[in-house]
Amino acid sequence: MGERVEPVLWRPYSLRGTTFRNRAWLSPMCQYSSHDGFPTDWHRTHYPSRAIGGAGLVLFEATAVSPVGRISPLDAGLWSPEHAEAYRPITTAVAAAGAVPGVQLAHAGRKASTRAPWHGRGWVPHQEGGWTTIGPSPIAFEGSPAPVAMSTVDIDRLVADFVRATQLAVHAGFGVIELHAAHGYLLHQFLSPLANRRTDHFGGDLAGRMRLPLTVVDAVRRAWPADRPLFVRISATDWVEGGWTLAESVVFAKELAARGVDLVDVSSGGTAADATVPVGPKYQVPLAAEIRRQAGVPVGAVGLLETPDAAAEVLVAGDADAVFVGRPMLRDPYWALRAPDAPHAAWPVQYHRAL
Repeated sequence: MGERVEPVLWRPYSLRGTTFRNRAWLSPMCQYSSHDGFPTDWHRTHYPSRAIGGAGLVLFEATAVSPVGRISPLDAGLWSPEHAEAYRPITTAVAAAGAVPGVQLAHAGRKASTRAPWHGRGWVPHQEGGWTTIGPSPIAFEGSPAPVAMSTVDIDRLVADFVRATQLAVHAGFGVIELHAAHGYLLHQFLSPLANRRTDHFGGDLAGRMRLPLTVVDAVRRAWPADRPLFVRISATDWVEGGWTLAESVVFAKELAARGVDLVDVSSGGTAADATVPVGPKYQVPLAAEIRRQAGVPVGAVGLLETPDAAAEVLVAGDADAVFVGRPMLRDPYWALRAPDAPHAAWPVQYHRAL
C-alpha cells in the first residue's frame, strides 16, 4: 500500500463572504424528479442527506431559468416566486447540517425536451409534453430536431431569465450560484463553433462566441449579492477537431475572472455525441490544472475522483482549489466523512455512538 496523501480535503476554503467547511463538494447531478420544475420529496431527502454526510458545498442540480430551458420535463426549475419558496426548506436544512447550499442555473438550448435516462432518453415530442427548442443556430444535436435560431429578442429574454432566476435564488436561500456553460447546453452552444454558426456579433470569432455567455455573467454578477460567490462550469474542450478548445477555455476563464467569477468548475465534452473522450481516473484534472495555471483563477476539478485520497492528491498537487464529487456521493452520502482528515465532530452527534 502506498503512503496516505496529505490530509487536505477538510481544510476550510473561503470565497468572498462565504467559508466552506471543506473542499469536498457535491457536484450538480440531475435527479429528473421534479414536477413542473418544483422540488419533490426526493429533493427534500437527497440534498440534506449529502450535507449531513459532510459535503462542504451542496450544489443543486441543473435548474432551468425557464420552462423551455429544462433538459427534460422532469427537470428542476427556478422561474417563479413559488419555486423559490419551495426550495427554502431544503436550503435551510442543508445549511443547518453545515454545508453551503448552491444552485446551478441552466438552460439546455438544443438539448432540451429530452426524456429522463430511465425513460430511454431521446427527444420528447410535443404530443407527449415536449416543446420546440432554441439554440444559437439551427443545428441539431444527434437524435433531436434542429432548434430554432435565437433572435436578438430571444437573447434579451434569456439574459432576463437568468437575472430573474438569480433574484429568486436569493429568496430561496442559496449561498452560491453556478452558471452552467458546459456539457453542450445553451451557453456552451454559443461558445462552440460546432453549434454556433451565427454571422452576427454573437458568433464568428472567439470574442463573438463568448459575447452571450459573458453578457449573462455580467448580468448575474450585478444581480447576485456582492458577498456571495459566483461559479461557472465550463467544458474545457469538446474533444472534437474544430470544436471548443482548451486554449479558448483559458481565454474565457480570464474573462470570467475579470467579471467577478470566483471559481471555474472545469468539466469537458457534451457538444458532440461522437466525441472521443479519454475517460479514466482524473482524466479532466489536467484541464483544470492548465486553466488554474494560465488564467490565474481558482478552479474546481471533477470527474472520476472516486476516493477521498484520490481527490486529495489533486489538491496536494496544486491542480485545483476544490473537488466536485458526483457519482461517488450518489453511491455514498457520507463520502466526505470518510476522508482521513474528517474531524470526529463533523459527524452528526446523533451518530457519534456508532464511531
